[in-house]
Amino acid sequence: MRDDYLKNALKVVDDPMILVNIVSRRVKQLRHGSRPLVESLEKLSPEDTALREISEGKISYTLATPEELAKL
Repeated sequence: MRDDYLKNALKVVDDPMILVNIVSRRVKQLRHGSRPLVESLEKLSPEDTALREISEGKISYTLATPEELAKL
């Protein structure tokens, strides 16, 4: 994982625990055949692709409300 991609993604998602969850979910999608949302001239790992997608605003997230969590 490239450090510069990680630092840029942390500027968008400031909580490292949330970032880990977003990246891991996106990596699973990429490994199962989803197309990357960013273009690159170099061959990127799925982790680096996910971090770039986050830092470029291609992926967003919402946190569950306490009411939504209570329903689970």
